[in-house]
Amino acid sequence: MTTILPATLLAKPRERRWLRRVPFYILVLLFCLTTAFPIYWMLASVVQPVKYILEFPPRLVPNPAELTFQPFSEIFKIEDNLDRVDIWIVNSIALASMTTVICLVLSVLGAYAMSGMRWRGLALFGLLLLMTQMLPEALTVIPIYATVDKLGLKNNLLVLAMIDTAFILPICIWVLKNVFDTIPYEVRDAGLVDGCTRMGVLWRIMLPISAPGLVAVGVVAFFYAWNEYLFAASLLTDKHYFTAPMGLAGLISMIGFPIDKMLAGGLVFAIFPVIFYLAVQRYVVAGLSAGAVKG
Repeated sequence: MTTILPATLLAKPRERRWLRRVPFYILVLLFCLTTAFPIYWMLASVVQPVKYILEFPPRLVPNPAELTFQPFSEIFKIEDNLDRVDIWIVNSIALASMTTVICLVLSVLGAYAMSGMRWRGLALFGLLLLMTQMLPEALTVIPIYATVDKLGLKNNLLVLAMIDTAFILPICIWVLKNVFDTIPYEVRDAGLVDGCTRMGVLWRIMLPISAPGLVAVGVVAFFYAWNEYLFAASLLTDKHYFTAPMGLAGLISMIGFPIDKMLAGGLVFAIFPVIFYLAVQRYVVAGLSAGAVKG
């Protein structure tokens, strides 16, 4: 005999499950608010008069009657000293793009050599590659500057991109190696049997399968070059080549601290990587987790 339970009894387990999830949802909401609050505060500070920015307690909700977008227009004005965000953004995009392309090419070759081949000294090479990340960048600034200055290569975005690549390349090689390791050797051997060379196997088989990993490596390289300041400040002296981090830092002077312009420039500077990341985020998650499980 079949017993039919009332609908209220069937609904209770669902309600209990939902109630158990409430603390988790509250925690996620608090985390999101905490993460988004600094961005909101920057935007709220920029669109209200400067006199309210350093006021205590701060005005978290701007007065609609006093809204102003003047800081955004001022940072794009054409001036003799080239203190313009559009020039900095273009230079940052060029630097990050060149770094990404160079890093992708070199990391693909390095990761393939570590994952697809067996050669003496492989383990030692991988260890030394990781040990390069233990060297602080500040210790290498002086010798790099002396070398670049002696060669007459200052104020060159391509040279700066190659230097940035040298510091982010070991991590990118290891990330991509883990991705290549998930591709079964049987697939690679099948390509060799069908007549492919080793480079043909890399180009025709491994790279298409590893597309999410390539995107993840590209994002890591792009963000590193986009935010890099130390070497840019050392090697770029001509304002025509200033990147956004250098330009924003250069707004501070002995006679003024234009906090409204800096906040407006920071918001504009943050827009491009956010858009880029949102466009490729699903590939980034897939690429970073590709090496977690052996295929």
